Amino acid sequence: MVGIYHAIICQQYGTLESITELQEYQFNGTRVDSLTLASINTDFAFCLYKELTLKNSDKNIIFSPLSISAALAVLSLGASNNTLQEILKGLKFNLTETLEADIHRGFGYLLHIINQPRDQVEISTGSAIFIKKHLQILAEFKEKARALYQAEASTTDFQQPREAEKLINDYYVRKQTRGKIKELISGLGKDTLMVLVNYIYFKGKWKFTFDPRDTIKSEFHMDKDRSVKVPMMKIKRLTTPYFRDEELSCTVVELKYRGNASTLFILPDQGRMQQVEASLQPETLRKWRDSLRPRRIDELSLPKFAISTDYGLQDILPQLGIREVFSTQADLSGITGSRELRVSQVVHKAVLDVAETGTEAAAATGVQIVATSLNMNLLKVNFNRPFLMIISDTNTQTLLFMAKVTNPKGN
Repeated sequence: MVGIYHAIICQQYGTLESITELQEYQFNGTRVDSLTLASINTDFAFCLYKELTLKNSDKNIIFSPLSISAALAVLSLGASNNTLQEILKGLKFNLTETLEADIHRGFGYLLHIINQPRDQVEISTGSAIFIKKHLQILAEFKEKARALYQAEASTTDFQQPREAEKLINDYYVRKQTRGKIKELISGLGKDTLMVLVNYIYFKGKWKFTFDPRDTIKSEFHMDKDRSVKVPMMKIKRLTTPYFRDEELSCTVVELKYRGNASTLFILPDQGRMQQVEASLQPETLRKWRDSLRPRRIDELSLPKFAISTDYGLQDILPQLGIREVFSTQADLSGITGSRELRVSQVVHKAVLDVAETGTEAAAATGVQIVATSLNMNLLKVNFNRPFLMIISDTNTQTLLFMAKVTNPKGN
């Protein structure tokens, strides 16, 4: 189960334009197909991951590139000039090849597909805009945010910052993430103009579950000098997509959920994590996916864990070229008509929970029937040292979450 929340907090200094009547905003078709957008989102994900790991090299990392990019894309609807260019380039769009309107239509289509009801996997994502009481927002921005990103706006009294935080955290964040994230926003000031929040919630049932009776305490080696005892889940005689990448010295295992989602678990050889991290790019992920083949794993061991992280991305996004939106030169005039608006905070919080079941016990028996006699080349994969996780929507190949687990007991 995963809950991810992302927020952008804006401040404003000056007067505001009046609001016009809300009109229906429609879009039809797109030249940015979902697979292209998924590749661009992967590029952004890996670039952001590398910046996060520079500041958190020995810590757990978990974030949703889709949540962050969707929030920034909503913001870009109200951006102009260099501010707009920086945001879209930072999201890895080539603006000489792609029209801005097509980017938004592409996002709108992708989010529409991801939010479709599913029988087995639960994935939902959305945005909310909390606007300063009496703030008059431009109708065009409001209309497009709603139509393309399902982002609804409501007024909030930021003159009462504690009450505003409680409103956003209790009645929106906690509700939309099923209680997985209880507090996202803190430290609001009376000069806050707008809080833009984007969430993504994921709950998946393993296609082949781990039997809780097989979970035992075992050593997880954080590095060559430190280890912790963690509950280690085990499953035997599992046939699942597998790839041994000799070039990058890592093992890749795909565990599928019931429905259209899966997780890639990437296990670098001892001392090879930095080599794998340095190689992360869309082509690497494409190679792994294309190279996966069903393989019988005699025993797969994976820690049971729940980790959480939170980041102030206003200190990290400038490293990806998104700078002006945080400065007094920011041009977000498409939101209110005023140039006196900038982003003061970008908050991203994530929770990742990996356990044995989350599904019916009867499903656990399906993969146990595999002949083992005369097979002397038994394969065991033990995730007992730091590893990477990539959770994807398999319909669109969209990277929903990315994680690095260095300590299953938490940072």
